[in-house]
Amino acid sequence: MKLSKSRFHTRVHSIPELHFDDNRLTSFAGSVILQKLFHKMRLPDRLRDCFQHRDDHLQVGFSTIALLLILHLMLGYKRLREAERYADDPIIKRTLGLKRIPHVSTISRTLSKMDRGSVENVRVLSREIVLERLAKEHMPRVTMDFDGSVLSTTRYAEGTAVGYNTHKKGERSYYPLFCTIAQTAQVLDVLHRRGNVHDSHDALPFISGCIQELRDHIPGVILESRQDSAFFSDKTVDFLSSRNVWFSISVPFERFSELKTLIESCHRWKRLDGEWDYYESTWTPKCWKSRCRMLLLRHRVKKQNKDPVQLELFVPHEEGYEFKVIATNKMGKAKTILLYHNGRGAQENIFSELKSQCNMSYVPTRRQPGNQLYFQSAVLGHNLYRELQMISREMDRSTSVQRAPLWIFEESATLRHKIIQRAGRLTRPHGHLRLTLSGNEATRVDFLRYLDSLALAG
Repeated sequence: MKLSKSRFHTRVHSIPELHFDDNRLTSFAGSVILQKLFHKMRLPDRLRDCFQHRDDHLQVGFSTIALLLILHLMLGYKRLREAERYADDPIIKRTLGLKRIPHVSTISRTLSKMDRGSVENVRVLSREIVLERLAKEHMPRVTMDFDGSVLSTTRYAEGTAVGYNTHKKGERSYYPLFCTIAQTAQVLDVLHRRGNVHDSHDALPFISGCIQELRDHIPGVILESRQDSAFFSDKTVDFLSSRNVWFSISVPFERFSELKTLIESCHRWKRLDGEWDYYESTWTPKCWKSRCRMLLLRHRVKKQNKDPVQLELFVPHEEGYEFKVIATNKMGKAKTILLYHNGRGAQENIFSELKSQCNMSYVPTRRQPGNQLYFQSAVLGHNLYRELQMISREMDRSTSVQRAPLWIFEESATLRHKIIQRAGRLTRPHGHLRLTLSGNEATRVDFLRYLDSLALAG
């Protein structure tokens, strides 16, 4: 039906008079969904167990502050002082099980008293939540991506150091190592490290722990691992092979000068598609005792290479091409392995979302355990948003060559805008608690879908 312009447009000149009052109004009506999720996951009780060894007898316990931090970050806030923005929100209080929100000074003091044992317990809890989902879905194949990410600080903080930092050179930082799961786009585990360590520092024990946890929770699972060139070594290759893990690792040109000669002398490139050529070699570093499959790849690029070029550099140079080498123990066609290995780029999307939408990169205190708890709370918030979406619907796709997530996830910021940041009024007519929202149909459908799914899952 065609409508006239007058049915759409109206003249608006005056600004309404502002009036602030405590009428049980909320800006986060969607937090009832998070409250239901926390209850379904038994999150408050499990956090309480993480701090059971502490007997400080505080008015606001460590577990309460930990839950507050998780919700704080899931709401999109960053600085501790921003808790004042929802201090009077009735739905937030109910989600946390509090009559009043602790003051920022209370939160800060509690973080300064945090201990490493408690942080380790929260880390184990975060890992268990991801493992429970993988076990529930009976995943036949799990793909682990390993990489580090720099968390810069604008001031001194315990446990930081000046190290590799391309964006903020010279700043102190942390450099945690992540293990993410490709199928669920969640963070399985994190190894906290100083900012001046190499990407592979303490990597083997960390990788071993992740493999063991997955095998314990999902017997018979096929494990895969993708890593960048910082992890390339005979120890890593031998270890993954001995654990029956299918892997692909980028090979660094800078550490093996013979690779440049090998590529430049190659004249039998086989065509993969319109962009890629490959050549399979039996080359291995001279000091290695074992062998693995090596794929030499050439990528056609149209952009001009403006990097400085010198004759004696290790990286092969040819106008119109870029080169890479992949070490793997996987069988199959070269194109399949290339697509599989390039799929690890999705991990950068997880890092980007963690830093920009879950505020993982913020460092709130000077003490390392407090910063680690804040950091771990951001990881938990991200994983819980993923968990909420996996509970509410079936898988969207089957396993792909690139190992893309089996669900098409919405980002944390999108979920906040759609369902969490909704205005509402909390009333109690005839003694029955009621939350009233606007009559928007799309919002009503989303709310009921999430709440019904959580009720069925519980």
